[in-house]
Amino acid sequence: MPDDVESRKTVREPSSGKVDAAGISSGLMRRALSTTAEGITISDPSLSDNPLIYVNEGFEKLTGYTAWEVLGKNCRFLQGDQTDHVAAEEIRAAIRDQQPCVVELLNHRKDGTAFWNRLSITPVRNLDGNVTHFIGVQSDITNRKEAEEALSVAKDELQKTNEEMRRALESAAAVQMALLPHGFHGDKGMRIAWRLEACATLAGDILNAFWLDDTHLGCYILDVMGHGVPAALLSVTLSHFLSPRSKGPFLLGPEVGREGSAEILSPAGVGERLNQRFPLDLERSQFFTILYGILDIETRVFTYFSAGHPPMVHLLRDGHPVVLSTTGFPVGVVDAPGYEDHAIHLRSGDRLFVYSDGVTEMLNAKGEPFGIDRLCNAIRSVAAIPLDEGLDAVLDHVKSWSAREALQDDVSLLALEVESP
Repeated sequence: MPDDVESRKTVREPSSGKVDAAGISSGLMRRALSTTAEGITISDPSLSDNPLIYVNEGFEKLTGYTAWEVLGKNCRFLQGDQTDHVAAEEIRAAIRDQQPCVVELLNHRKDGTAFWNRLSITPVRNLDGNVTHFIGVQSDITNRKEAEEALSVAKDELQKTNEEMRRALESAAAVQMALLPHGFHGDKGMRIAWRLEACATLAGDILNAFWLDDTHLGCYILDVMGHGVPAALLSVTLSHFLSPRSKGPFLLGPEVGREGSAEILSPAGVGERLNQRFPLDLERSQFFTILYGILDIETRVFTYFSAGHPPMVHLLRDGHPVVLSTTGFPVGVVDAPGYEDHAIHLRSGDRLFVYSDGVTEMLNAKGEPFGIDRLCNAIRSVAAIPLDEGLDAVLDHVKSWSAREALQDDVSLLALEVESP
C-alpha cells in the first residue's frame, strides 16, 4: 500500500489508551468495528474524491476486496452497469449536501458477482459543525430482495389467475342469467315478474317459468345450500332437469295425454323424481329446497308442492296477503319424503309471491330477521302498483333492512299475477 495511504490510516485511528466519557476504550471500539458483520467504511471529504481511509473486516468479507486494495479510492468502484443510476445520484447528492442518506442499490464484488447493498451514509461533524468524515454502513440484503422479487412474481401470477377466474365466473354468471325466465308480458292473461340477486358472482338460487303446453304454466324457485361454484353447478344442473325442452324431462309422465302429447306430471310427482335422482351428498352436505307449481289457465287452479321451501304469499285482489304454509323435507334428505300436492284457486287480480329464504332471513344491525310478517306488509304496500314495479319495491324493502352493503345470502323472488279482464 502506498506510504501516504498508510499514514492517513494511522493518523486517523485514535490511540488505544484513550477512554471516552462512557469509559469505553478506543481499542475496544476499533475491535468492535472490525469484527461486526456489516461493512463499515470511513471516507475523508477533505481529500480529493472523498477516498476511503478505513474499512473493516465485514467490508472485506462482503465485497471480496482487501483493505489495501481499496483504501485511497472512492467507494463507487462497487458500482456497475446494473447499478440504479437514481440511487447513485442520491448518494452523490447526499455527499455534496453533507446530509445522511439510506439507499438500496445493486453492487458488485471483486469476483464480479452482484449483491444488493443497503448503504447508510452519515456525516461526522466536529465541534464547529463542519463535516470531517462520512461513515458508511453496508448490509447484504440480497436474500431479502430475491424474496421480494419472488413474492412480486407470485403476486403477479396470482393476480393473473384471479383475473382469469373472475372472467370465467362472470361468463358462468351470464350463463346462469340466460337460464332465467323471459318473454312473459301478459301472455294468456298471466303476468310474471322475477328478481334474483346473488351474494357472490354465482348464485345457488335459480328460478324459472315456462309453458308446459298451451294451457299449463310451470314455475319454480329452488335454493341450493351454500354459495359459490358448487352450489351454482348444482343449480344449473337442476335447471336442465326442470326444463320441458331437455331430453328425458322430469316434468312429463310416461303416459300419452290428449292429442298425443306427453302427460304433465304432478308437482309432487316431480318432487319424487328429484328426490330419487339427487340424494343427499353426505360428503359435501349439499341439498336443496324447491317450490314447484303448475297453473291451469283455464281453471285458474295453481297446484304446487314444497320441499322444505319457505311458504308462498297469496295476495288477494283486495290487497290482503295470505301465507300458504306447507311442510316437506328438502330434496334428498330422506328416502321417502311423501310429498303432497296442494291447490289454490286464483281470481282475477290475485298475485302469488314465491321467494327464497334469503328474503325472510335477511338480518338488520340488531341481528333481527326480516321475517314473513314484514314481507307480507311489503307485499301489501305494493298491491295497487304494476307487478314489475311492485317486485322492485319489495326487494328494496328487503335490502334496506340489511345491516350490510353486501347481501348475506342469495335473494330471489318470483311473482305471478292473474290479470283482470
